[in-house]
Amino acid sequence: MAKEKYHYDSNTLSYKKVKIKTSDKIKRFFIVLSALVLTLFIGWISLSYIFESPSEKDKRRELENLQLHYSLLDKKMKQVETVLSEIAERDNNIYRLYFEVNPIPNEQRLAGFGGVNRYKMLEGFNNSQMIADATKKMDILSKQLVIQSKSLDEIVELAKNKEKMFASIPAIMPIEKDNLTRMASGYGMRMHPILKIRKMHEGMDFSAKKGTPIYASGDGTVIKAMKSSTYGNVVYIDHGYGYETRYAHMNVIKTSRGKKIKRGDLIGYVGNTGRSVAPHLHYEVIYKGRHVNPIDFYFGNLSAEEFAAMQKESMQEGQSLER
Repeated sequence: MAKEKYHYDSNTLSYKKVKIKTSDKIKRFFIVLSALVLTLFIGWISLSYIFESPSEKDKRRELENLQLHYSLLDKKMKQVETVLSEIAERDNNIYRLYFEVNPIPNEQRLAGFGGVNRYKMLEGFNNSQMIADATKKMDILSKQLVIQSKSLDEIVELAKNKEKMFASIPAIMPIEKDNLTRMASGYGMRMHPILKIRKMHEGMDFSAKKGTPIYASGDGTVIKAMKSSTYGNVVYIDHGYGYETRYAHMNVIKTSRGKKIKRGDLIGYVGNTGRSVAPHLHYEVIYKGRHVNPIDFYFGNLSAEEFAAMQKESMQEGQSLER
């Protein structure tokens, strides 16, 4: 039973019973009810943060799993970046340097990723920055891989050409060293056997018995196989890459114009034709239109000691065997 309330009337000096209006009762009821509803709502919200629904748990786990995968992906991309950076460094400082081609600058490897924000469409979502960073790294890696792949394709082609060039350079003596009587005259100023004056001798004279085999010193194509009043029976070989060789005073020519030649192929025999005073081979090397010293190209079949001995002999100013 509700307690009755009284108030003191100072005019009558007595207590009077307080009468509560119906409207006040209704107001009080709604105030209490509102407070109760508000309390229940706040409690429900608080509990929802403490106790997740199954659906919310699934979404949270999915998000955590996604973040973990992005973290692992980022770690793998960093590893790929490191490996690709090492390949690029070797590509620039070893491969391209060896084949005498310009390195690829970093600006070119990373070109196309500045200026306009191409990842704006990824903004406004949860973890947008994480997704944008991962996407950007993937784009950069893809660009670097394409450039590096093209560079390595170029290196492969250069290697093929280099191998072909090495085979074409006149790198062996045209007469086997065991068949040499002596090296009669080297490259340089030599005494002319008839005029008795010093003239430029633009090749090397190998003294050998008539009929000694003569071999091509490098791969190439025979551009002349003919008889000359000066060189006698002579063969000219174009090796490509700026190199040409000449083999003069042959007794017999064993090749023909237009024939493809491999290093070591037989092209003729030592003779005494043309302006020659004794059986020998006069051998010349021409590089880009200029005569060069043939002794600089005998790295294919001479040891270091044999090369040093021949170099010393070639520097002696003897008499050439050409008239």
